[in-house]
Amino acid sequence: MRVSTSSLFCALACALASPAAAFAPSSVAFRPVSTITSSSLKMALTQDELKKMVGYKSVDDYVKSGMVVGLGTGSTAYYAVERVGQLLKDGTLTDIVAIPTSVRTKEQAEELGIPLVTLDTHSKLDVAIDGADEVDPDLNLVKGGGGALLREKMVEVCADKFIVIVDESKITEKGLGPGFPVPVEITPFCHEHTMRTVANLPSCKGCNPVLRMGSSSSNVNDGDEIAVTDNGNYIVDLHFEEPIADAPLMASEIKNVVGVVDHGLFCGLTTAVIIAGSDGISVKEP
Repeated sequence: MRVSTSSLFCALACALASPAAAFAPSSVAFRPVSTITSSSLKMALTQDELKKMVGYKSVDDYVKSGMVVGLGTGSTAYYAVERVGQLLKDGTLTDIVAIPTSVRTKEQAEELGIPLVTLDTHSKLDVAIDGADEVDPDLNLVKGGGGALLREKMVEVCADKFIVIVDESKITEKGLGPGFPVPVEITPFCHEHTMRTVANLPSCKGCNPVLRMGSSSSNVNDGDEIAVTDNGNYIVDLHFEEPIADAPLMASEIKNVVGVVDHGLFCGLTTAVIIAGSDGISVKEP
């Protein structure tokens, strides 16, 4: 599907001026596995504006009144949470309850007046929306760069639909691993032993395990203290020089290590990936 440059540019200009109006479902017709193209987008939109577009689109296309919604964590998921709050405030959405995947997202949702629940009372979700750090051709994901991987996975495996929102830099055609380290959440008890055990797994051969330091919300070590997750655990980031040969196998092997709480490989969970790029928005489905 293609939209004329002039009409698309006008729609985008309106979006930046008034997001609530411009990103309503009727503004631009998007269809799965289609791409909006316009050379003017490269000049008109920053990366944050593209993230905003894809975050808003995910809510407009997949969230309906009466749903239980999983709210992701990260710079792109931030805009999906923002959009849910906007549509609740203006009455477009009603009777929505949401489950946040981190303390940061919980605080944002509370500020926006989004009613929150937990998996203890709502163990089945209609949809979950979240970002990803890397996406392979089979729509397997690396997540957890922001340190929320355990809560993200707990929420997203319970959703009927899991919608992933990313910018084009997160897409890899060669396989997961080299573009972003795989985070593994581990218990503090004997964490060095657990790190060694994981690194010595056959599927992890050749990886460089690095204990996350400083803030748990970034895999760039920015402090002298061991990073601690919202759950009181540590994170080890597995750095790979070569693409992971079998992501599902690695996911299974890591999960079976005693001392591992969970990992950032999300395999076989994705319903659709909405991608924001310099040429517009595209959608990939399995």
